[in-house]
Amino acid sequence: MAKVPALPRLLDRKLYKAGQTRGADDDVIYQNRVLRRSTVLIPYDCWNDCQNPPEGAAEYENGYIVLLTPEDYFSRPERAQELAAQGLVAGANALIVYETREQWLANNPDALNWVPAEQRKSPLGGQYIARVPANTAEGGDKINRGFTTTKKKGAGIRVFEYASKPTINQTKLQLEAVFWLCIDADATVIRYGMSQQNAELRKASTLEKARLQNLLDLPRLKEARILNQNGTTICPLCLEEFSAEGFFKRMPQAQGRAVQDLTVTQVNLFHIQELKVGVFNHRPYNVGWGHHHCNVVARDVGIPGTLKWMETVLTRNGLVVNRLVAAAE
Repeated sequence: MAKVPALPRLLDRKLYKAGQTRGADDDVIYQNRVLRRSTVLIPYDCWNDCQNPPEGAAEYENGYIVLLTPEDYFSRPERAQELAAQGLVAGANALIVYETREQWLANNPDALNWVPAEQRKSPLGGQYIARVPANTAEGGDKINRGFTTTKKKGAGIRVFEYASKPTINQTKLQLEAVFWLCIDADATVIRYGMSQQNAELRKASTLEKARLQNLLDLPRLKEARILNQNGTTICPLCLEEFSAEGFFKRMPQAQGRAVQDLTVTQVNLFHIQELKVGVFNHRPYNVGWGHHHCNVVARDVGIPGTLKWMETVLTRNGLVVNRLVAAAE
């Protein structure tokens, strides 16, 4: 079987990143830009909704850690036994997370002879993690303990970002297929280094693989706002047809505020139903491509909520305009 030609590097990298989580800095407990099948962190108040992984799988591929607040864990003497009855044990599959100085002072882990956790699978190597910001008013330094080394930075990923390896591969394939349905995909990849023959071969191969895996159901893609009625790729929020150039071009920057290391492109991964705790929305037929600005607006609200908000804004502005026109007359 002939080897499938490679995509232009920037597009290939964009597809790979679709299988990764969003970024996280050093002052949070999450891993930065890792695969969506990494260890998941489940807040205890979400345990009932998230203890079962998606797609009927028996377990999360790289396990889970349940996160408890000190207020919850130390709420009563029998709390550890109550949690154990639910299968949750600090240092095995659960951790206490210190995020405020008040929590730290009230139940100092040093006084309990606790040690910070460093492993993502049981045993975790400790009972707690700390991400307490500095407080100059009280003279307190920042406290970052647990999962702080280069190789072990971050305890895991947000549970709602999780997807299994098969799901990651399917979404990546569907996203590439959707790219090839852009109005000028062929011409664009040729401009960015592919030969016409290689572009035609890669496109045909990708679309056929997607069809065989039931990832190219056009009516379903149209209903999800990933394609328009012509079968062309669109932004799920504003419904504008894409030029494939948006996958390669960086976002324009305001004059006088430009930075040299900007890597954000005009088109980015877009979840049709937003990522949220209790569901696993990184999956086929819920991933498309959207404008960067549309994605920023809709990311945590979802398309229906965003459209309702936009309608309200436009209505208010329309009323203002009407009053101005009436006054001018």
